[in-house]
Amino acid sequence: MTDTGVSTEPRVILTAADIDRALTRISFEIIETNKGTQDVVLLGIPRRGLPIAQRLAEKIAANDSSFDIRSSLGQLDITMYRDDLRSHPGKSPEPTRLPTGGVDGKKVILVDDVLYSGRTIRAALDALNDFGRPALVRLAVLVDRGHRQLPIRADHVGKNLPTSSDEKVRVVLTDIDGDNDRVEISQGE
Repeated sequence: MTDTGVSTEPRVILTAADIDRALTRISFEIIETNKGTQDVVLLGIPRRGLPIAQRLAEKIAANDSSFDIRSSLGQLDITMYRDDLRSHPGKSPEPTRLPTGGVDGKKVILVDDVLYSGRTIRAALDALNDFGRPALVRLAVLVDRGHRQLPIRADHVGKNLPTSSDEKVRVVLTDIDGDNDRVEISQGE
């Protein structure tokens, strides 16, 4: 507790089981919205969007045997497209890995962990434009916390989490953090 009586300890909003259920629901929504999986491509935005995209791809493949993960999953690095690059020059780019069939004419699902201002997704749309022309682009996020600065919305959301702008939402994934999956919220630093 701080002197003001406000707890600084993070509160767990989603447990590993909650995250799994949310991703299962999103995977079914993706199949339903696209009337199957033909020409569906998932592109994870590094860092935490990629493992979430991998999990979604596995869940989609478990429900639709025609969905080939290898040819339908990729990673889209947005580092050089960010509008805050000058204020954060130390961030190193990660490789962009497109699925074997590319993105032209595909139904691209951008996947990220948290949707906040919309600036990351704007950068992803700019980056995607350099790699081809999809038939459509949709957005899947684990958490939508509001506070948009750009007119961007998610098509598939695991959890809508109204927050104040001084709160911090953190997604912890075993794949990256080596700790149990969870989403937590705390007062910002």
